[in-house]
Amino acid sequence: MNFNLDWDRAAELIWLILPLVFLHAVLFIAALVSILRKEVTRGEKLPWILLALIIQVIGPIIYFVVGAGMLDQKIAQREDYQ
Repeated sequence: MNFNLDWDRAAELIWLILPLVFLHAVLFIAALVSILRKEVTRGEKLPWILLALIIQVIGPIIYFVVGAGMLDQKIAQREDYQ
């Protein structure tokens, strides 16, 4: 077995992957901050945090498109009952 590493090829791959890693980090941190600022229970926050973490770049996008509105509705429902 020949395990010679082509450093030029490895450097190219790193520069291709690095923007995706950065995008994921920014989206995840933004989603996490948004989720944690919502005034809902931990049980309502945890699934969205796990989704944002596990499903890489798409998870935070799903949260912003679907989840943020759902959590806002739950907050509004609680305010109506008080």
